[in-house]
Amino acid sequence: MFEGSYVAIVTPFKNGKIDEEAYKKLIEMHLEAGTDGLVPCGTTGEASTLTMEEHIYMIELTVKLVNKKMKVLAGTGSNCTEDAIELTKEAEKAGADGALVVSPYYNKPTQKGLYQHFKKIAESVNIPIVLYNIQSRTAVNITMPTVVELAKIKNIVGVKEASGDLSQMTDVIRLCPKEFDVLSGDDALTLPLLSVGGKGVISVVANIVPKDVKEMIENFKKGNIKKTQEINLKLFPLIKAMFIETNPIPVKAALNIMGFISPEIRLPLTEMEEENKKKLITAMKNYGVI
Repeated sequence: MFEGSYVAIVTPFKNGKIDEEAYKKLIEMHLEAGTDGLVPCGTTGEASTLTMEEHIYMIELTVKLVNKKMKVLAGTGSNCTEDAIELTKEAEKAGADGALVVSPYYNKPTQKGLYQHFKKIAESVNIPIVLYNIQSRTAVNITMPTVVELAKIKNIVGVKEASGDLSQMTDVIRLCPKEFDVLSGDDALTLPLLSVGGKGVISVVANIVPKDVKEMIENFKKGNIKKTQEINLKLFPLIKAMFIETNPIPVKAALNIMGFISPEIRLPLTEMEEENKKKLITAMKNYGVI
């Protein structure tokens, strides 16, 4: 249901407000690049600093601007189950194709708590749900047995895997139904995950080089492994540059350098340190994106 190149799209700001014009230009770029889908209001979209009203509006705006030309997998997670249900219902009402729901952060629930959290959200809506496993930001790992149990719920259709554990991802692919979509949540692991049966990526670096990420996945699907490896190796230094500082600081800086958005980012994140910005510019120049 969700496969290929998805972009964890940034939320552009201008003078403290959502910059709709800049966002429209970003979406036009992704449509031209053949991106398979957008993921608004995720980590890269600074969902944690959007108000509830802004969060809902960004989902509605994305669905409207995309106009069914690619899929919209809306970020609707929260560490409050009721808030996650409310956001997921709003995504369904807006016409999103699915919802990406991160594991609850800060609370540190048990595996039983994780299961009940996702189950309650899934049973509250009809749209497809993709789990988002990212222990580095949430303090908890959705373990393989929990994912396997959640995959039995009819509208839980996949997982964005950012655990960094390829062994766990392989077991999830091996033990979940064939149609269960396992997507990379880490650009550096997209190719390794594809090689064990993953379906694609929810990418940060595709914010700035969407055509190349799409081309890598398409070449893999066609069996052009040498070309896939070449693209992956070319992308790798740029991927590393996207994480010189906390995501989405570098990718927003890169899009600003490219002339797409203002450098504005919301506290507690701050604009990139000058020394790191120089490293980012070097990586972008070496790649040929500027």
